[in-house]
Amino acid sequence: MTKCVVLGVLDNGIAGLAPDALALLKQADVVIGGTRVLELFAAELQSGAETFDLTGHLKDVPMRIEQALAKQQTVVVLATGDPLCHGIANYLKKKVGLSKLDIRPNVSALQLACARVGVSWQDAYICSVHTKDAGEWAENPSKEHGLYPLFKACMQHRKIITFTSPENNPARIARMLVAEAMADDFEMIVAENLLQDDERIVADVPVSALAEQDFADLNMVILERKEKLKKPVLFGHEDASFNQRKPEKGLITKREVRAVSLAHMQLKANSIVWDIGAGSGSVGLEAARLCPNGWVYAIEKNEADYEIARSNQVQMDIHHYTLVNAKAPECLDAWPDPDAVFVGGSGGELAALIQLIVSRLNEGGHLVMNFVTIENLTAAVEALKAMDVSWSITQMQVSRSKPILHMHRMAAENPVWIVTVEKIATDKHG
Repeated sequence: MTKCVVLGVLDNGIAGLAPDALALLKQADVVIGGTRVLELFAAELQSGAETFDLTGHLKDVPMRIEQALAKQQTVVVLATGDPLCHGIANYLKKKVGLSKLDIRPNVSALQLACARVGVSWQDAYICSVHTKDAGEWAENPSKEHGLYPLFKACMQHRKIITFTSPENNPARIARMLVAEAMADDFEMIVAENLLQDDERIVADVPVSALAEQDFADLNMVILERKEKLKKPVLFGHEDASFNQRKPEKGLITKREVRAVSLAHMQLKANSIVWDIGAGSGSVGLEAARLCPNGWVYAIEKNEADYEIARSNQVQMDIHHYTLVNAKAPECLDAWPDPDAVFVGGSGGELAALIQLIVSRLNEGGHLVMNFVTIENLTAAVEALKAMDVSWSITQMQVSRSKPILHMHRMAAENPVWIVTVEKIATDKHG
């Protein structure tokens, strides 16, 4: 059976190819590759060989391969380095099938970059920002941004190696780290134009300085943390560990209620969470710790509380968290649909807010609301009765020990009603 050869090549041309790989290329009837790679190997192709430039036409490549194989033509796809390391081979495997492919890897660009600077890569997290241009890392970014995979990796890993693009280049990466106050956490190395005459290694330069430099389009970025990653508590922080409003300290969802509310939200690692009426930010910030691959969007109308929530975000070193100073439902239309929503404050428009949230909630998602007044609880229940949703109420009455002379007594906290709404997935009906 004739197979399509997916051939890993390097930027030093035929010098980077083994004799058998070069022979396959010279005998190919059809050669597929990007503009730069086709130009690099043009002199090695046999007379009459058909070429197809995949730049901007990736979705057409599987069809061209199938057509060539049907005609019993030998077809070679030129891929940079290791085709299975953020390369085209994974895409072709899904579209054409592994049985029709003969994958011939070469040294990966990441291996070359690490070799140049003496950095081991077996313990590194490998990612790519070689995506469409999503612009600069904004003040209120989202997980849809092209730099998000790298941003997430920076929060979770000690060593990261990333494939870049002309748009998502080292300078833009450096500016993202500066914007997120992470610039001083990393050493950043840039290896550009590897195996070419103008090869350059940029190291021992502060990230903030790299943010203003220009780089060649072909490069790899290596990021290493200067210190070990912290292993923070995920949730259940003591109330006193959060900054709170003074002198009337206590505008916070208490730890026991917070824990149960988070449990009812049914969070997953990649959940999109809304925190409405953030107050001190305790629920949303702990939700962020539980959703390392997701994002939390929080809104707080009181400016003083907004600043307190912001200070708690900085204190907890949480970055996948967007906080705005506004009154819901302002700003909600700009947020992605949530998997979980927590309402700690309603601003007096509870019924309309519940309807809006449920309409936006993803299937299988959960809305959790905390109430301390009978009136707000009643308003919520009446609104839910008029909707096609599954809901329940949990009442919590917590008592905490307090010292009294040389003994301890139990002091009761105010009761809290936790209302949980589940948006039933379609496949659960009937």
